[in-house]
Amino acid sequence: MKGLQSLLWGLLAATALAEDWPQFRGPGGSGISEARGAPLHWSDTRGIAWKTDLPGPGASSPVVFGDKIFLTCYTGVPAGGGLDNLKRHVLCLDRATGRLLWNTPVPADLPEQAGIREDHGYASSTPAVDAERVYVFFGKSGVFAFDHTGRQLWNTKVGDRVHGWGSATSPVLHGDLVLVNASVESEALVALDRRTGAERWRAPGIRESWHTPLVVSAASGVAEVVIAGVREVKAFDASGGASLWTCQTGIGWYMCPTPLARDGVVYVLGGRSPQNGLAIRAGGRGDVTASHVIWKINRGSNVPTPLLYGDHLYWAHENLGVVYCAHAKTGELVYEERLSPNPGQIYASPVLAEGRIYFLGRGGRMVIVAAAPRFEIVADNTLEGGRGVFNATPAFDGARLLVRSNRALYALGQ
Repeated sequence: MKGLQSLLWGLLAATALAEDWPQFRGPGGSGISEARGAPLHWSDTRGIAWKTDLPGPGASSPVVFGDKIFLTCYTGVPAGGGLDNLKRHVLCLDRATGRLLWNTPVPADLPEQAGIREDHGYASSTPAVDAERVYVFFGKSGVFAFDHTGRQLWNTKVGDRVHGWGSATSPVLHGDLVLVNASVESEALVALDRRTGAERWRAPGIRESWHTPLVVSAASGVAEVVIAGVREVKAFDASGGASLWTCQTGIGWYMCPTPLARDGVVYVLGGRSPQNGLAIRAGGRGDVTASHVIWKINRGSNVPTPLLYGDHLYWAHENLGVVYCAHAKTGELVYEERLSPNPGQIYASPVLAEGRIYFLGRGGRMVIVAAAPRFEIVADNTLEGGRGVFNATPAFDGARLLVRSNRALYALGQ
């Protein structure tokens, strides 16, 4: 029966189109689109296929499935304070035109965090979507599943704590599970049943971790769920939540960038001061610090998730306007260059298409760089006069680039 269930979930996942973008940073969480014809030039007056004003702000990214785009936002937070009317909204837009198809409000489970630092707000977690459901995470209000018409199917609480930075980790689908990093809410990694929302397993001890879970296929064939937190990386068996291995990182800060993986190697960047990165071979057992660390580098990123493309890693410093390229196999730094013009602070993770990397600054300026071990700026463009609020990671809708601000969702391109 278990083999049949795995086959059915595989078939369900296969119904997604090649150009769909069904979770944070797209297929597999790579941040890479295979589409051709991605846009290079736009402004507030040109290069916009459509623009849709949003009911409220948010830092979540849009996801794309079939002929629909799904997104979240929040309303009911007046300038003077007070959260009695706080609601999150799950939005569905027509993929071709940007027309709002439905808006399902979700009242908050109060009391909530009275204020969110740097105005990140109450809708920072990107949805995940499959052929049957849209899954969203709203912190202490819980994980929700909706069908594609906006009807709520289930809601499961995963903890009741709040934090001054809010709640931001995005759910990931694996087999028949919804994986949720509930570090803020309960210091746990939680696996829920996709169909019912029932809790299947819970792994404790997840501290100061602010990123989306990563599922890695180890050489043994075991699917490992990897989470980076303060000072260490942990891996758990995806089938039941058992602890598999830990690795000390030397990074004594909370971890925001989502780890990456390829060919059984996990790449982790993070920290504030200092910022560091390392590569760890998956598949170990127990403490693998002395046995499975392949390389370390004294460069990192506190917020944006890096890209792994070809033989190289690419990432941006969140404050300095500096981008980096390093060899994935050795960690050797290839370049460390300053973006010009400087896009300002970068909280959105970069995305990549057609050998070009898109770095989005928080004001709305995006600098496009060649995805190559030779630094080259290809283009730069600005939305909302460079004075908007753009915290969300862009997404690809085929050849179009979806960029979300606190005001609107933009479809850039043809």
